[in-house]
Amino acid sequence: MAKYQPKAKKAAAKKVDNVSKKAPKKVVASSGNSNYPRHSIEKALRIPTAILEQNAGKESTDSEAAKFLGISNPKGNFSVELSSSIKYGFLERPSSGLIKPTDLVKRIIRPKSSEDELNAFREAVLNAPVISEVYKHYRGENLPDRKFFENTLIDTFKIPNEKLTEFIEIFTESLTKAKLLENIGEKQRVIDISSDRNSPTVDTTSEFKKLSKAAAVSSSDSCFVMMPFAAPLGDYYSKVFEPAIEKAGLKAVRADDDIFGTGKIIDQIWQGINDAKVLVAELTSRNPNVYYELGLAHALKKPVVLVCSNEQDVPFDLKHIRVIYYDMHDPFWGTKLIEKVAENILSAIANPTDTILFP
Repeated sequence: MAKYQPKAKKAAAKKVDNVSKKAPKKVVASSGNSNYPRHSIEKALRIPTAILEQNAGKESTDSEAAKFLGISNPKGNFSVELSSSIKYGFLERPSSGLIKPTDLVKRIIRPKSSEDELNAFREAVLNAPVISEVYKHYRGENLPDRKFFENTLIDTFKIPNEKLTEFIEIFTESLTKAKLLENIGEKQRVIDISSDRNSPTVDTTSEFKKLSKAAAVSSSDSCFVMMPFAAPLGDYYSKVFEPAIEKAGLKAVRADDDIFGTGKIIDQIWQGINDAKVLVAELTSRNPNVYYELGLAHALKKPVVLVCSNEQDVPFDLKHIRVIYYDMHDPFWGTKLIEKVAENILSAIANPTDTILFP
């Protein structure tokens, strides 16, 4: 052992020496190749504003644009900011190596009316990858509690765990600037502009196709509707819920219309809930029968789409689940609700943990 120890020490010293001679690892600058803008709408206006003010909005190289802001290196953080501006549609590349402000950014920086400026901000939100998808996912709904919001961002939108805080800050700041978020008590509700004539168009067709593919619905699948039977709420079955369910590709079933017959009513309701692939619950008016059926559905861990016209009718212990809110004072409420219920039915099937009380 006495002869072996010096050799071991010598080998160890040689190994340490070799490690110390290795070139240090390079520190790679943050890349602009994110699938979402790494800056909020307001921060992403900095570069196009500088080009408009200092170069009359003409084409500029990346280096020239950086110099307008007093930045010597057009790489690193500047390139990330540049990428964000392009993702919102504030800048375009007319040719390789050149950037130019778009008409969209001019409507914000030099608006002709407050409406023009607001619609331009909203259009920028709808341009932005991932941000626009999350907006469409939650439009007409309250943003869920932080934990559930993060889970959806990770599972549905593939946001890396280490980027969650950054993304949520960018998302909320941008939607607030575009007046697409409103405070309802302690919650934030995402404004639905899908049918507003004066707002930018919300293209939900491609999103709906993705959900349809993910849900893999068959013609034999049913959606059980839990709602009051008396008018006016009872009339929503044929006017709203049936069209929405059929649009999603399922068969609509409601107790009084479809399964009431001979035998015990509760047995038939139980069977209808059991057979359903997904359910819809209209919570407006706090109907006790609806809540009883909803309790059965939750006990069976069935995905349920919750719908309500006001916050007060949603019990506290259900508010962490997704709820579609509709405003009957909105002239487009029926059309919006049909589209949103259809989307949420498919989303509930594809991502059941968003709508199940005890996943």
